[in-house]
Amino acid sequence: MDKGTRIMVTGQKLDRIGVIKNVLSKKITQSEAGLELGISTRQVKRLVKKYRAIGEEGLISLRHGGNRAFSTSFKTDAMKLIKETYADFKPTFAGEKLLENHNISVNKETLRQWMIEDGLWKGKRRAKARIHQSRTRRSRRGELVQLDGSPHDWFEGRAPNCTLLVLIDDATSELLALRFEAAETTLGYFRVIKDYLKNHGRPIALYSDKHGVFNANKPCKIDGKIGTTQYQRAMKALQIEIILANSPQAKGRVERANSTLQDRLIKEMRLKNICSMEEGNAFLELFMRDYNARFAVDAAEKEDAHRPLTTHQLTTLDTVLAVQETRKVSKNLEFSYHSNVYQIQSQGGGYHLRNATIHVCEQTDNTITVLYKNKPLTYKVLNEIKGIATVTDAKEVNVIMDRFVKRTSLERKKELINAQLLVLPESIARGLIAAPLDPARVFANISNNLERIIAHTDDAVQAGEPMTAT
Repeated sequence: MDKGTRIMVTGQKLDRIGVIKNVLSKKITQSEAGLELGISTRQVKRLVKKYRAIGEEGLISLRHGGNRAFSTSFKTDAMKLIKETYADFKPTFAGEKLLENHNISVNKETLRQWMIEDGLWKGKRRAKARIHQSRTRRSRRGELVQLDGSPHDWFEGRAPNCTLLVLIDDATSELLALRFEAAETTLGYFRVIKDYLKNHGRPIALYSDKHGVFNANKPCKIDGKIGTTQYQRAMKALQIEIILANSPQAKGRVERANSTLQDRLIKEMRLKNICSMEEGNAFLELFMRDYNARFAVDAAEKEDAHRPLTTHQLTTLDTVLAVQETRKVSKNLEFSYHSNVYQIQSQGGGYHLRNATIHVCEQTDNTITVLYKNKPLTYKVLNEIKGIATVTDAKEVNVIMDRFVKRTSLERKKELINAQLLVLPESIARGLIAAPLDPARVFANISNNLERIIAHTDDAVQAGEPMTAT
C-alpha cells in the first residue's frame, strides 16, 4: 500500500487487529479468537496469514464504497433518465423501467437513495398500521374471486374519467380480468364477467361490496320485500355463489390491487400514449400478463377450482348476462322500453301476443332481444318518447351529466354556427355564396371553413358574447 493512502479504521477493525496480535503472541488460541470475533476458525487462519504477509493493512478492506459502487457518470446518466421520464415513479417501478427500456440495472434501494438525494422521493416512516384480523387465502385458484370497481382519472386528462373493473383471485392474487367502463353499471360488470367466464370458467363464489349492482339495499315501497338484482339473477342461473363484504378491508386483496393499478397501470399507459378506453382495454391483456408474472403467487393446492360452462350456459350466456325486464304488450303489439316504443312483428294476426308478458333483454353489446316463452321475437322501433326522466344510481350520475352537457354544448354550437353563417366576414361569405350557386361547391366551402367557424364560436362562448344575427 502506498504511504500516501489514508485508511479509515473503525473501532471494530481495531478490535480485529488486537485479537489477531493476541493470536500471534499465543495469548489466545485461534478458536478463542473466532468466538471473540464471531467468525469461524478458518477465517481466523486467513486473517493471521494476511497479517503475517502485509501487516495491519491486510485486515482492513480498501473497498469502502462497496463491491458494487457505481461511477459518478453512471449515476448521473441514470438520474437524468429518471428526471426526464420517470420522475413520479416509485423507486421499485422506476428501476424496472430502467432495466426494461434502457438496459440499466440498479438495485431498488440504491435508486431509492439517489431519488431521495435529488428530491424525487421522500423517505417516510412506516405509518402505524391499523390491525385487522387477517384471513387465510383460499387453497385453490378459482374458489373465490374478488371483484370491484375503481373510478379514477386513469388517462390523466387524455380521456374522460372512467372506472376500471377488477377481478382478482383470492388464492393467488392473479388478475383474472380487467376492463375500463364509463361507470360501475350492471352491463359493465356483465361485460367483464363474460370475458372472465369465457377465459377461465366459473368460480365457486364471487366476493364484492354491497353496491346496488350486487345487492338490493332498499325494500320495495309497495310490498316491503327486498328484490333481486340483475347480478343476483344471473349468478344464480350460472350456479355461482355470491358473498358480500361488510367493509373495504374485508376484501383487501382487490383493494390493494386497485392501489397498485392506480400507480403502475396509469404510468404504463402514459409511456405508451394510450388516450382512450378502447386503446386501454386493448392494452390490458398485455399488462395483466406482466402484472401476474411479478405479483401472483402459487396456490396452496395445484387443482384449479374453476368449472367449465355447460352447453346450455354457453348457448344462453348472452341473454343470462343481460339486463332483463318484463313488459306487457298492448293490443297493438306495442311496448315501451328506455324512452322508445317498440312494436312486435308477428306472422298472422298476433292475437296470442295481445296483453302477453314478455322479457326485454339488453345485452352487453347494447342490442335488445325480446323473448316470449324463452323464444325471440322480431320487432321494430316506432318512435322515441321525449320528456322521460332518466333513472340511474349515484355512481353513474356524472357519466349521464357529461352526456347531457356534451349534447347541450353541441346544440348551442349549432345555434352559434347558424348565426355566424348570417354574419360571416365578407371574405368567407363571398366564398360560400359564389355565383352561379353550386350545391357541391357550397358544401365543400362550408366544410373547409367549418374549423374557423367553430373556433370563432368557441371564443364567443368563452367570452360570453351574445351571438345574434343582424
